[in-house]
Amino acid sequence: MDVKYQKRLAADILKCGENRVWIDDTMLDEVVEAITREEIETLISNDVIKKKPVKGNSKGRHRFVKEQKKKGRRSGYGKRKGKKGARNPSKKDWIKRIRSIRRELKHLRDEGHMDKSTYREFYNKAKGGTFKDRSDLLLHLKMEGIIDEDYESPEN
Repeated sequence: MDVKYQKRLAADILKCGENRVWIDDTMLDEVVEAITREEIETLISNDVIKKKPVKGNSKGRHRFVKEQKKKGRRSGYGKRKGKKGARNPSKKDWIKRIRSIRRELKHLRDEGHMDKSTYREFYNKAKGGTFKDRSDLLLHLKMEGIIDEDYESPEN
């Protein structure tokens, strides 16, 4: 049975699209006979014609992927766009490295593990890029006998 006209009227009354209009299959004969707006309105009030809820998109899969990315997964070569320097700029890498080294040097100087001249010497070496990271600095200091072998950094 063709209920295209009734569906259009119902959509207009319910203020939604025709795809969101639901018609009860058991009462199809009554719906076909309804040709006026008033008759359609009575069918709506009797729950023969209803408005379907708006369909939303599930965020479940998105949340799962987000959680995986937080753990460091899904970052293989196939997911990368841009060079290494674009994804993690070398300047930011340098800033992170030099700040931790300088913080360690200041701590050692303030705690009395080294004097000003030694501090300045190692500060300039750090500026020149001698040390890969904080642990490399501590290794050099231990090798030169400036700090004890059992020295434990406060940042560990």
